[in-house]
Amino acid sequence: MNPDEILAQIADEVSVCQKCSLHQSRKKSVPGVGPVNSEIMFIGEGPGFHENEQGLPFVGAAGKFLDELLAQAGLARADVWIGNVVKCRPPENRDPLPDELIACDQYLERQIAVINPKIIVTLGRYSMGKFFPDARISAIHGQMRRSGDRFIIAMFHPAAALHQAKLKPTILADFAQLPALLEKARTLLSAAVPARQVEPDEPHEDPKQLSLF
Repeated sequence: MNPDEILAQIADEVSVCQKCSLHQSRKKSVPGVGPVNSEIMFIGEGPGFHENEQGLPFVGAAGKFLDELLAQAGLARADVWIGNVVKCRPPENRDPLPDELIACDQYLERQIAVINPKIIVTLGRYSMGKFFPDARISAIHGQMRRSGDRFIIAMFHPAAALHQAKLKPTILADFAQLPALLEKARTLLSAAVPARQVEPDEPHEDPKQLSLF
């Protein structure tokens, strides 16, 4: 099965998933969209009203702002993969619950493994929490940190600028860095020396350890 077929299979599984209560109120699941060879993955929090109607991520007001942010960075939707940490809309756009995040995480992990992006950009505190569970977004936004064979950048959710106008310049500035950060990620990853094989009795570091590059 080729990578596109794997992503399609995951999307099919998501469309009939009943692993948490969110399936009871969904109209359409939102597995995520984008090319399988995307160098950048954007991971938001959860589908909203319009996403639930169309089955596509970021198609409401926040999606329009995301398009502006991508354009500023010299990117388009066709260049990147966009999804969320939960694949079905939480009722009334409430925050995702722990069991819902756990239920959807297996799908997201499989998507990350297939796409193998150089950079994952988390949008909002719930997607940030997947990689930086103890961090405050106000403290680490816009910083690129390495995690294994890729880099993670936490950013504010585009919707935050719609509710707090004072955040808009910060979000614009963070996105403006993306082209330079992608170039840096390419350079660092291409120069990386493969990790030496760890013998069974050797101590080894937690693969989830994150550090500033």
